Amino acid sequence: MSSVLYDAQGPRAKRRNVVLTVVFLIAVAALLWWVFGTLKDKGQLEWALWEPFFHTEAWSTYIWPGLQNTLKAAALAVIIAMPLGAVLGIARLSDHAWVRVPAAVVVEFFRSIPVLVLMIFGLALFAEYTNVSSDDRPLYAVVTGLVLYNASVLAEIVRAGILSLPKGQSEAAMAIGLRKGQLMRLILLPQAVTAMLPAIVSQLVVIVKDTALGGAVLTYSELLSAANTMSGYYGANVIASFTVVALIFIALNFALTSFASWLERRLRRAKKSTGAVVGADEAQIAGTTGTGGGGTI
Repeated sequence: MSSVLYDAQGPRAKRRNVVLTVVFLIAVAALLWWVFGTLKDKGQLEWALWEPFFHTEAWSTYIWPGLQNTLKAAALAVIIAMPLGAVLGIARLSDHAWVRVPAAVVVEFFRSIPVLVLMIFGLALFAEYTNVSSDDRPLYAVVTGLVLYNASVLAEIVRAGILSLPKGQSEAAMAIGLRKGQLMRLILLPQAVTAMLPAIVSQLVVIVKDTALGGAVLTYSELLSAANTMSGYYGANVIASFTVVALIFIALNFALTSFASWLERRLRRAKKSTGAVVGADEAQIAGTTGTGGGGTI
């Protein structure tokens, strides 16, 4: 069976693919066995190193507070960055140069700077020019860096999503007298949301992961920072602590991606179900009205 992308595989190609698959699986199994043996030889699989995670003390003292701070920073960054990114993305499509050019400069500037540098500058800014307490500065700096960088990236996602729509829709809307704001609000944005959703979700996952930079550099007590403290308290069980934290990040981001996939499917079904079905009687009436006779459409 052929496809538009490639021809159907012949017997030799099928045998070759089976052999390559078997070789790959054997290599992966050997790698996992080597990792398992190395950890066992180093004593990293001892029950004493993993036992704390089966008690409530480690979760209530270290993991849960760190997870709360991670979610707090990520949630604040998302709440601020998404509308700001949408505004900047729409501004870059403006017909007025005095709106389009400053928005482009802001987006390109902050999109080109590493998010960690923005966090460090934010920490220095809040320490030098504001009255924010030293306990709250790391949170403010982390959120500031995440907002400035990710709002710029989201602005490009919004702009690309809108530009991906057929130009005929804009021309048709202009022809019936819709203004530019009505065109954007009623026609372009609702359709672009579905196209942009996968990219937006990918950026939300990046926001959640980048909160770890605040713990590594700015002493923000998020989940990764809690793992460092926890591994020192429980006898240097670094592998166990970071494995548990990695699994939590995987579960968190998988849940976010799964929710976005469900939302995308729901939006697509809703769009498909909005078309009204016209019955035979209505069609006959419409044909009579349109032609002045008794014919149907």
